Amino acid sequence: MQNGADLLWIETEKPHVEQIAGMVDRIREVAPHAKLVYNNSPSFNWTLNFRQQVYDAWAEDGRDLADFDRDQLMSQHYDDSDLAKEADERIRTFQADGAKRAGIFHHLITLPTYHTAALSTDNLAKRYFGEEGMLGYVKQVQREEIRQGIACVKHQNMSGSDIGDDHKEAFAGEAALKAGGKNNTMNQFAA
Repeated sequence: MQNGADLLWIETEKPHVEQIAGMVDRIREVAPHAKLVYNNSPSFNWTLNFRQQVYDAWAEDGRDLADFDRDQLMSQHYDDSDLAKEADERIRTFQADGAKRAGIFHHLITLPTYHTAALSTDNLAKRYFGEEGMLGYVKQVQREEIRQGIACVKHQNMSGSDIGDDHKEAFAGEAALKAGGKNNTMNQFAA
């Protein structure tokens, strides 16, 4: 590619495969072998965008849209509708469709951990400081970490306390004050 770039990161105003394909087609006129990276941005309202895309396609096909208000398609009222189901299917296949139609080499998503951490923390706070108390944490977080084999359930290991213990033992022997050992709380999660 030109000027030493081996990947081009592209973004569009909305997640729309044909809009992306149009941009990519123009890029390929200049750089036919460009490898393109597309940001599946959390800044998009994916639900509303895709419901509106389906609404517009249905309107173009002459389908009856009397039950839908295009400006209110984000409403939960529509969640079980055929329109919402088609939109969700388009979201599910977006990466494959974008690769096939627009030649996107790699899809990425920016800030997913920011959004998942915010949502899960908010939900935990509502449970923990609400009726569930500590059960809100145990049921929704710890129990699932254990059952799904998520390594961070042993957060002492993940934070390096075992490495610190090895270091202390190397210098102080058995007299070392260690975070680990057979009675460490981390061992409650041993597989």
